[in-house]
Amino acid sequence: MQLDFNELRELLTAIGQTDIAELTLKSGEWELTVRKSPSGLAASPAVAPHPDGNEGIAAYTAASLPVAPPAPRDAATTPAASAEVSAPSVAPPAIEAKYETIASPMVGTFYRSVAPGEPPFVEVGDRIKNGQTVCIIEAFKVMNELEAELSGEIVEILVENGQAVEFGQPLMRVKP
Repeated sequence: MQLDFNELRELLTAIGQTDIAELTLKSGEWELTVRKSPSGLAASPAVAPHPDGNEGIAAYTAASLPVAPPAPRDAATTPAASAEVSAPSVAPPAIEAKYETIASPMVGTFYRSVAPGEPPFVEVGDRIKNGQTVCIIEAFKVMNELEAELSGEIVEILVENGQAVEFGQPLMRVKP
């Protein structure tokens, strides 16, 4: 069974919207285990060595791009809510090269619109211009409008509305 990046992302999104706490998929060359914490899928991917000696590649969730360095596999140091994949060595997706990323300039909470029930600032497929507001990051009860620093088309929104975000975390992908 082959599983490409987009299929993996769709699978993780679907699991994130269900009551499933853990899912394991196995194929001849790889194994994928996804564990969900009470607050949702883990944001930190972990890399696991494959029994044949090849190093696996980290699982990607909307909140986990770019890939973090490999995490220790020791049970005392590995968070219980990590997403793990064991697979042959694979290069990171080429998505990074084709698209520009809008990243969070701070730690806070991501909001797609100015208020609940209001239309989002942008949708996938929308054309944006340099200086256009694309979302709000709430930090310390202050609503900070995030303006695009480039023009192009929104091809992917990587974060769910109301999700906590980290400094530098990719929020959206833009085709310049």
